[in-house]
Amino acid sequence: MPAVTVTNLESKSFNEPDEKRRPPKTQVDVVNIGGATLGRFTFEPGWRWSETVKTVVHTDSCQNNHLGFCTAGTLTVELTDGTRKTIHAGDAYSIPAGHDAWVENDETFVGYEVMSAAEYAKPA
Repeated sequence: MPAVTVTNLESKSFNEPDEKRRPPKTQVDVVNIGGATLGRFTFEPGWRWSETVKTVVHTDSCQNNHLGFCTAGTLTVELTDGTRKTIHAGDAYSIPAGHDAWVENDETFVGYEVMSAAEYAKPA
């Protein structure tokens, strides 16, 4: 992976994002900073990729690669081969393309991502 060089001192708030995407039960807030695109992903209780984001991207499974960390809630991810992992608050995660995911329990999931924010939940 090429090195990332930051040339400007910047700060941006996810509370005033450059872009908002709002599929059902989903909030994706995107900021562009330092030559990178970062995302805050907020999924409500009852959220499931195959029932929410799939309605706007129209693929059989999520085709994004994810790299991020969870600050709240619990998310279970299942790859198309059946491999399953549960992500909890405080966990860093990497998820390859080809998966479904869902929020566990009644707590909202919040994750911050550094890899998929530019494309995640964009209409096809």
